[in-house]
Order: sequence, then structure tokens, then C-alpha cells
Amino acid sequence: MLTDSFNRTLDYLRVSITDRCNLRCFYCMPPQGVQWKPHENMLTFEETLRIVKIMADMGIRKIKVTGGEPLLRRGTASFLRSLKAVQGIEKVTLTTNGILLGGYLDEAAAFGTDSLPTGINISLDALDGERYKRITRCGTEPEKILSIVDRLLDKRVPVKINCVPVKGYNEDEIIPLAALARDRNISVRFIELMPLGSAADLQPVPGGEVAARLEAAYGPLSPVSGVFGNGPAVYYSLKGFTGMIGFINPVTHGFCETCNRLRLNSEGFLILCLSNDMGLDIRGPIRSGIDDSGLARIITGIVVQKPRFHTLSETYGMTEKHPCGMSKIGG
Repeated sequence: MLTDSFNRTLDYLRVSITDRCNLRCFYCMPPQGVQWKPHENMLTFEETLRIVKIMADMGIRKIKVTGGEPLLRRGTASFLRSLKAVQGIEKVTLTTNGILLGGYLDEAAAFGTDSLPTGINISLDALDGERYKRITRCGTEPEKILSIVDRLLDKRVPVKINCVPVKGYNEDEIIPLAALARDRNISVRFIELMPLGSAADLQPVPGGEVAARLEAAYGPLSPVSGVFGNGPAVYYSLKGFTGMIGFINPVTHGFCETCNRLRLNSEGFLILCLSNDMGLDIRGPIRSGIDDSGLARIITGIVVQKPRFHTLSETYGMTEKHPCGMSKIGG
């Protein structure tokens, strides 16, 4: 079992497989984008699988594959299949903006259902086409993404829609986005904006305000008991809805006491906390020939230094801006 100095069990690893993205969402990247990391600095799939196998032996049970946009990387379907085959790994989920999902599903068909993740999170901050373009600084039709959602549901792949409400940009999307869960068995989740990188100077819509808007439109939110994911989301039902509504409120409500996650970015740096630069370069030791037991030893050594709280939440008396954005951290 992998634990930190506060006796938290760490069983969830978020794995970024690329820093590249086909969108330029305003709360994630500056308008000009960011400079991509050189390909030779990126972990190979084989190196990533080795790390996952070692950490699975140490107690990691759940993997979230992220980017950038992970579906930009060739061979992702085969990689996901290999991840699911790692002994000890119980869940392999994927976070994507959905634009390339159609091609991915076609590719995955050649590998069979083993290459489909056990769940997919789709980032979708607006259903209105013009508003979507303003947020992403790119053009596509949200309806095309929704058609892929229906394909996933036909394949019995659980789907979660993630929306980050930002004042002045997409408050009016909260009600229609939630309505996606009325006739579909999906979870629509609203995630508070964190003051990271490009988002630091934007104004979030607090989760409590989102909930109030939903209740004014659809009636009372009823808490749903049970665990429906790997992270801190809290879920509710609405009368007449097939799916659920979720909230992740890292700024107005802290949940660091139960944090179970680590992050591995695309360059092989193990990140302990979103608001802390402390971590471990794993790529260097791997390419210098370290053996598995040595790698496990240095991972154990750094994990005990995981901080108790992040510095981005009012809950802990701290709301600091952090210069490093999600595009660099890895989702």
C-alpha cells in the first residue's frame, strides 16, 4: 500500500501522455498557446507502462489517462489496452475534449473492447457553437461531440461531461449542459475554476452558485450515496433526470484530507500536489538504467513528502495563484 506521511492511501495515478492539444481553451492556455515539449523528452509508452506496473505493485489501482489531448498521440488505443492488462489495475479512464473520439472508437474497434477505457470524461464548456469557439479558440460543432457521447453509451462506456463555469463566459451554459443528463445516463459535472496559470485572473462561478441555478431551474438536488469515480466529485439526482449532476469544488470546499492521487506528467515528472513544485523526475533514473526496486524506493521516498493541503482553497485559509497552468501539469 502506498501512503503518505498523513496516512492517506494513494491509489490513483493521473498519467499525461502528451502536452499537445488541438484546442486553446482560455482558462488553460494563453492565446498564443504554449511551446510544446520536445518528443525526446516525452516518456515512451513502454516507459510509462513500466512505471505503472511498479506503482501497481505499490498499491495504485486506478489510472486516468490525460494530456494535453491524449487522443492526439498515436497508439493510444493500444496503450490503453496494455494499461488495462497491468496486474492490480482495476480502472483505466480517459479525459478528452471529445473532438477525436470518433476516430479513436474506429481504431479501438480493431483491438476489441479491451482497448476501450472503463470510463470517459469529456470536457465540454458550452453547447452554443459561438460560445464554444470563444472558449476553445477553435472551431467545431458541440453537436458532433454529443453524437460521440451517444456512440459511447451504445457501447456501454460510462460518460462524464466536465464543465468549468467562468463568469462572463459560460454561466448561461449551466442549465442546458445539465439537461444533457435528463435523457442520457451520464454524469454532468461542474468543476470550480482553480487559480492556475491562465486561469489565475479569471472569476470562477462557485459550486454553490451553480447548484442554486440548477435548483431554480429543475428543483431540489438530492444527494446520491455511493462512489461513482476515482476523485472528489459529489453527486446529486434531479427529479425526472436519468443521469446525475456532479460537483467538484476545490476552492470553496477542500477535500485534501482524503486526497488519493498522484500525477505523472508527459515528461516523467511525478507531481505530488497541484500547488506545489515538489516531485520526482522519474525519466532520468529510468534512462540511466535504474532497476525496478530502485525506482520503487525513490517513489516511496518522495511520496511521504506530499503536502497536507494545496494552497488554492478557501477551506484552508489560502487562495494563492500558481503560475503553472493545467496544460503543463497534465490535467
